[in-house]
Amino acid sequence: MTEDEIAKLFTGSSGDYVFARWARPIVPVVFGTDDTTLATVKGAVEAVVTLAGHKMAETDPEQGANLMIFFFRDWRELLDVPDLDRLVEGLGPLVARLEVEGANQYRHFRFEETGAIRACIAFIRMDDALSRMPAETIALSLAVQVILLWSDRAFRDRSPLAQVRDTVILSPDVAGVIRAAYDPVMPETARDPSHALRLAARMT
Repeated sequence: MTEDEIAKLFTGSSGDYVFARWARPIVPVVFGTDDTTLATVKGAVEAVVTLAGHKMAETDPEQGANLMIFFFRDWRELLDVPDLDRLVEGLGPLVARLEVEGANQYRHFRFEETGAIRACIAFIRMDDALSRMPAETIALSLAVQVILLWSDRAFRDRSPLAQVRDTVILSPDVAGVIRAAYDPVMPETARDPSHALRLAARMT
């Protein structure tokens, strides 16, 4: 990928370049699935974390879990989850907006003082479109989208996944960006577009 193509992945609708990766080990917990899907989701997260060269852990000493993934059928179900409004400020208005938009996914990130990702709460509404997709595809797409703070436009026109015969895999270009982003010499957060040039250099 070129520098400009990489920059677009982290440049939002506001025009600002904002990059962040996880600083602490990732501790996932999944709600609203059966045991088979739970294993699929955690397996996808582990695969992407391994690709990045990052770490997972059994518990976060401050938060318990820092990657919370909710599967559900209706956005209003979130309003009944105890204390969720304490983790996601403005949950009520957010649910109302996502209902109007007909959204089926949303990710809420929390950050360290340094700007690195501290936690992520991912919501997956299993509408008709997602219900027709294999669990492995949903899980891998989700894992990719929580490993970095991508822009709101990053995957609007392109999928982070690729099809190889009957198997869905992570797009090689996106995999390369993830590996480069977690290079130990790279910063955990960046707001200067020149950061994309450094990522491009590590991909080549």
